[in-house]
Amino acid sequence: MSATEAGEAWRLTATELLCAYRAGTLTPAAVLDAALARIARLDPALNAVVALSPTAREEAARSTARWAAGMPRGPLDGVPVMVKDNMIVAGMPATFGSALFADRPQDEDELPIRRLRKAGAIVVAKTNTPEFAVEGYTGNRLFGVTRNPFDPDLTPGGSSGGSVAAVAAGFVPLALGTDGGGSTRRPAAYTGLVGLKPGIGAIARAGGLPQILMDFEVVGTFARSAADTRLLYEALAGPDRADPASRERAVAPPRAPLRILHVERIDGAPCDRSILAAVARTADALRGLGHTVVPGDLPVDTAGLAALWPAIAEMGLARLMQREAAFAALASPRYVEMAERGRAHPATTLLATLETVAAVRAQTSALFADVDLVLMPACAAMPWPAAEPFPTEIDGHPVGPRGHAVYTGWVNAAGHPAVSLPCPVDGLPIGAQLIGDLGAEPLLLDIAEAYADAVPLFPRWPAMAQTNAPNAGA
Repeated sequence: MSATEAGEAWRLTATELLCAYRAGTLTPAAVLDAALARIARLDPALNAVVALSPTAREEAARSTARWAAGMPRGPLDGVPVMVKDNMIVAGMPATFGSALFADRPQDEDELPIRRLRKAGAIVVAKTNTPEFAVEGYTGNRLFGVTRNPFDPDLTPGGSSGGSVAAVAAGFVPLALGTDGGGSTRRPAAYTGLVGLKPGIGAIARAGGLPQILMDFEVVGTFARSAADTRLLYEALAGPDRADPASRERAVAPPRAPLRILHVERIDGAPCDRSILAAVARTADALRGLGHTVVPGDLPVDTAGLAALWPAIAEMGLARLMQREAAFAALASPRYVEMAERGRAHPATTLLATLETVAAVRAQTSALFADVDLVLMPACAAMPWPAAEPFPTEIDGHPVGPRGHAVYTGWVNAAGHPAVSLPCPVDGLPIGAQLIGDLGAEPLLLDIAEAYADAVPLFPRWPAMAQTNAPNAGA
C-alpha cells in the first residue's frame, strides 16, 4: 500500500474502508495515521476536535492484526469514529463543554460506546459541543467556536457541531452526536450529511452524563452515506436492561407506496425561502420514487410545547446545579442564570410540561395512523455567523433563540425517529427531515438508501477539505 493511497483514505466511506481492509489494500493503522495527520493539518480552521484518544494507535494496531489474520472483531472493525464531548469514553474527558466537568477522568465507557467498541470501531477523538449541549450553535469558554467546513465564517449548527464538522471535513467517516431538540438533524443539514435521530429507546443508554432535556435526548449518528448510517445504527441499536425505555419498542409495518405528509411551516413561524424551495425539491424526488406526497398542516400542538421549551432547559439545568456543588462557580454565567430561573419555576410548570408532552405524544401517535412519514425542513434558517448563538432574523422577521429550531423539538418530545437527508442544492448544504412512526428506524434507513439513488448524498466536498493549508477557507 502506498502513502498516497493511505493519504486519500479520507475520501472513503466506512463501507468502502471495510472493503479495503478486507482486500488488504488499506490497514486500520495506516488509515488512523493519515486521519491524525489530517486533523493536525486542518482542524485549526474548524476547531471540531477537543481531545484525541491516547489509545487509538494501539487499538488500530490490534485491528490491523485481526484483519491480517482474517478475524475482524465486528462490523466496524478498524473504522475511525469521533464522539461528541457529552458522551463518556473511558480514558478521555467528557467535559460537556463546561469547566464543571473538565477535570474529571472517565474510567468506563457509557453503554453506546461499549457497543461501538464491541463492533470494533476506533474512537479517535472527542468533538466540540456548546456548554451542556443546549444551544443550536457550537462554542464554549473551554474550547472556543467550531466552524462549518463549507464556509468557516458560518456555524455548523449545534449542539453536535463538532461531530458534523469532523465528518464533512473528512477527518472520519462516522461520528456520534446527541439529539435532545434537533442537535443531530440541524447540524447534519448544515453540512450535507445524513443525520439519524432514533426514537427514544432505540439505542439503549446507561452510564452517561446527566440529562438536561427530560427524556428527549437520544444518541444520533452522522455519516456521508445512507449505507454507513445503517451500518452504524445497527451496531448501536437494541435493548438493554439498564435502559427500560429500550425494552418495549413498537414496530410500524410499512406500506407501499408510502404516504408522506409534507409540512412547510409550523405555527406560521418564518422559514428561509431557499430552504422551503429545497425541501420542495426533496418532495419531488420522493414522488419520483413512487411515493404519495401530500401537503398539509401538522396536527400536533407544537406551539404549546414551544412556549414551555425554555422552562424545560432551565429546570434541567436547575437540577444539575442542585447535584453539582461547584455549578455556580464553574459554569458560564449564562447557564447559571438559566439554572436560577429553573429553580424558581413552580411545580405547576413541571406538571404543565408533563401534560403537554403527553399530549404531543398522543397527537403524534394518532397522526401516524394516517401517514407513514412526515416531511419538513430540518432548519428554519440557513447557517449564520459561527460565534453567534442563533440568528435574530429569518426571512425578514425577528426571531428568538429557537426560531431556527422550530421544526425539530416536537419530534424529540414525541419520542419518534427522524432522519435528515441532504436536499438537492447548488450552494450551501441544507437538509429535509423525514419523521416516522415509533419503531420506524428501519423504514427511514430504507428510504434514505432509495433516496440516495435519486439524489446523490454528499455530492461535493467543501473546498477546505481538499487543501493542505491549515487555515484554508478561513
